[in-house]
Amino acid sequence: MNVNLKRRVAVSAVFFLSGICFASWASRIPDIKNKLHLTEGELGGLLLGMPTGSLIALPLAGWLVHRFGSRKVAVISAILYGCVLPLLGLAETTLELLGAVILFGLVGNLINISVNTQAVGVEFHYGKTIMASFHGLWSLAGFVGGAVGAGMIDLDVSPFLHFSIMAFVSLAIIFFAYRNMLTEDVNTGDSNGLVLKKPDQLLLRIGAIAFCGMMCEGCMFDWSGVYFDKVVNVDAGLVTLGYIAFMSTMATGRFVADHFTQRFGAVMLLQCSGLLIFSGLVLAVVFPSVIFATIGFLLVGAGTSSVIPLSFSMAGRSKNFPPGISLALVSTIAYFGFLFGPPIIGFIAEHLNLRASFLLIAVVGAMIAVLSYSGRNILRKPV
Repeated sequence: MNVNLKRRVAVSAVFFLSGICFASWASRIPDIKNKLHLTEGELGGLLLGMPTGSLIALPLAGWLVHRFGSRKVAVISAILYGCVLPLLGLAETTLELLGAVILFGLVGNLINISVNTQAVGVEFHYGKTIMASFHGLWSLAGFVGGAVGAGMIDLDVSPFLHFSIMAFVSLAIIFFAYRNMLTEDVNTGDSNGLVLKKPDQLLLRIGAIAFCGMMCEGCMFDWSGVYFDKVVNVDAGLVTLGYIAFMSTMATGRFVADHFTQRFGAVMLLQCSGLLIFSGLVLAVVFPSVIFATIGFLLVGAGTSSVIPLSFSMAGRSKNFPPGISLALVSTIAYFGFLFGPPIIGFIAEHLNLRASFLLIAVVGAMIAVLSYSGRNILRKPV
């Protein structure tokens, strides 16, 4: 196995670790909601904790990666991510859960920025677009994590025991992966200090697209199970069906996205992604049956599959900022989508219904196509 392939496998493993930890949490949200007797509005407010933690970590993440290198930050944050996961299952009150969710979001974004910086470096050494395949491993882990979560629910395994098992899995993964990760980042530049710079026109455009993508992803991660439970009215064993459907096409789409990017270009792929998200959510809202909602969520998964990988790939090639800092800048904008999306869904559902909430997210998905088309001349430059 050559050096580049070893690096690719190692970084892919860390993406898988991150995805399976997050999916373990996401798959048990309906279960934890019922355990703490939360309303949709209360759950929406509590889910603010994760993107809030992520936003707190963003300035620090860019500086840490630039100061100490992405490898060290990725390894330490991966260990912490696995260790924080069981705390979510231990929470007995809303306040305890909120604290654990904030910490989970904070550590999660440290690993997000650092491992994506590693991916930018591996992509640079390959000399072609391979970013989507890394995110494909994250999504595959999400699919696996969702399936494992469904199995744990069926076996009546507590969230704490479930999360503890996955913590041991994540520690084993990072133990075997860290040796082959990149020891030096590419295009490190000479920037110093925390990330307080204003993004340039390119990063602002990419950030706006990523904002919409993260808002759609946040909707599906946090509310797909609740949607199937409350709107589609499935049996308890099928509550995770929508989430699994979404994650399966998201993973599949990311494994083929690099090929389509090379053939048709990033801008065209982003436009198609926005249309798929819009179509899938409208289908699930207009026809909230098991069959049509599942098909709709499959389309949404395919649509969201390319948005964040392409955004991060373009940001990582910025000529004005080092990769760790440019990724942190774009992520700062994007995570506001993750911040506002889930709670907005909860608040609208509280006053109207979940179908109205999902229709709003459909419009957000359509904005990806609009922003990609209107900014096509800017976006074509870095890729």
